[in-house]
Amino acid sequence: MSWKRTLDVAGSVALLLVAGPVLAIAALAIRATMGTPVLYRQKRTGLDARTFTLVKLRTMAPAPPDTADADRITSLGRWLRSTSIDELPQLWNVLRGDMSLVGPRPLLPEYLDRYTPEQARRHAVRPGLTGLAQVSGRNALTWAEKFELDVWYVDHRSLALDLRILCRTLRCVVGGRGIAAPGHASMPEFR
Repeated sequence: MSWKRTLDVAGSVALLLVAGPVLAIAALAIRATMGTPVLYRQKRTGLDARTFTLVKLRTMAPAPPDTADADRITSLGRWLRSTSIDELPQLWNVLRGDMSLVGPRPLLPEYLDRYTPEQARRHAVRPGLTGLAQVSGRNALTWAEKFELDVWYVDHRSLALDLRILCRTLRCVVGGRGIAAPGHASMPEFR
C-alpha cells in the first residue's frame, strides 16, 4: 500500500469517527426540514476518467428542471455548504478508493470531452476531497486557474504537499471563503 493510500484510509477512518456525530445531526436536520433522501448521489469522473458515484448530504429542495440551483438551496443547505459539512459523506468515497483525501476535485462526466489534453491530465490521480485549487481560492477561481492548479498538483504531488494542503483546508473551511463563484450557487458549468 502506498503512502497516499495509507494516509487516505487512516485519515478517512479517523475523520469518519470524529465527524460521525456531526453527520448524524446534519442527517436528522435534513430529514426534518427536507424529508428524504438525506444523501445526494451523483456520477463524477475519477482516476483514469472512470466514473463513480459521489455521495454528499443533500442541500437542495426538489424543484422543476428549469429552476436555478440558487433558488433550490435551502437555508440549512446553505449553512451545510458554508461549513463544508455537506462534503463529509465523501469520506466514504475515500475509504472505498474512489477518491483520495487530496487531489483535483471530481467533476461531471459530461465535462470529459471539453478538456484540453493538458487539462485532462487531472485524471492521472484519484480525485480529492480537497485539493490545491480548493485551498487557493475554491470557486472564486476561474476554470482555467483551477485546472492549472490541478495539473501542477499531478506533477508535484508528495506527502509533504498533501499534508500542507490538508492543513490549509482546515483554515479555508473555518474561513468559509470561495464557496461560490460570484453570482452562482457554487460554480458555473464548465464549457
